[in-house]
Amino acid sequence: MSRNLLKNPYGEEELEFWDLTENGGSQWKVEDMPGDCGFDFCIDGVTKYFATSFELCLKRQVIDLLAEGFSVDQLDAQPSVMVEDWYCGRTDCGCTYQMTTCLLDENHEVIQEFKPEEVTLDPDSDDCSWKQISHTFSDYGPGLRLISFEHGGHDTKFWDGWFGVRVTGSSITVDA
Repeated sequence: MSRNLLKNPYGEEELEFWDLTENGGSQWKVEDMPGDCGFDFCIDGVTKYFATSFELCLKRQVIDLLAEGFSVDQLDAQPSVMVEDWYCGRTDCGCTYQMTTCLLDENHEVIQEFKPEEVTLDPDSDDCSWKQISHTFSDYGPGLRLISFEHGGHDTKFWDGWFGVRVTGSSITVDA
């Protein structure tokens, strides 16, 4: 089984290992599951999540695959790269969610990108419980050396505090 290359995907170490590329509003916060007006997580043992605020909050990790022990030959063989993320809203406030994952070469140039459309969750009309998004990269050519993963969002009512999208359980695995 491939290991998750993202560090601290559940917030057990607060915001350690994450580069806060946007930290608006009341800023990022780690909260205990299920949180106010929240939902239980569908995987046992997950007890925390990252909460966003009323202005854009994005966090990122860049994974150096050579430093993680992969060889140039392994990477140039174009192994499958799987990305997964979990997000949810609150029952009392709408929110937006976005995620971008990029396969990068040694110069940090994008080889291939996965950037689904931004999701807006409205508790009056949407199921705001935990949802998974996933993607598998393949046939992207040689040169993969780094992977950039960034996600986040904000609330839609601009309420002070942490009423925006909640994220946890992010994962990147390389099938080499």
